Amino acid sequence: MSQAPGPQNAGIASGVTPPDLSYLATIDVDVDAPITIGTTVDGLRKVVPIRGGRVAGPGLRGEVLDAGADFQQYPSETVAYLAADYVLKTDDGHHILVENRALRTGSSNDLNKLMNGEQVDPVRIYFRCVPRLSADQSGPYAWLSDVLFIGSGVRSPNGVRIDIFQVH
Repeated sequence: MSQAPGPQNAGIASGVTPPDLSYLATIDVDVDAPITIGTTVDGLRKVVPIRGGRVAGPGLRGEVLDAGADFQQYPSETVAYLAADYVLKTDDGHHILVENRALRTGSSNDLNKLMNGEQVDPVRIYFRCVPRLSADQSGPYAWLSDVLFIGSGVRSPNGVRIDIFQVH
């Protein structure tokens, strides 16, 4: 009996192996209060300064530097597009640039609570991202530029937690 085509069987039917994921690290980012730009042609715009934090996991350990921001766009009451650019400093002294693009969706009530600094149950928010990691090509983290990463995030009143996975 053959199985119906679908997302779980697409790789098998086409002969392409679906990607696997491995956990790289968790980034805990500390943020300041949002700077509201206002409602623009692209919707409500905010900039959230990134003030520090930690990165810890089997593939990466260090700190988030006070260097960067999360540029937020709210085209509707239920959708947020996020573009966060910041710098990590590894425990062994190397710098890694993070350019993270994300989608956060939820009910208008829940997103309003997040925007007002209130806690919302993470199960109620869809928060996925594609972080691009770049490091000096002569250093030990050069390999980060050669692979794709995806992540899942949670927004709290004072920060963001992102679990990063390498796509194989």
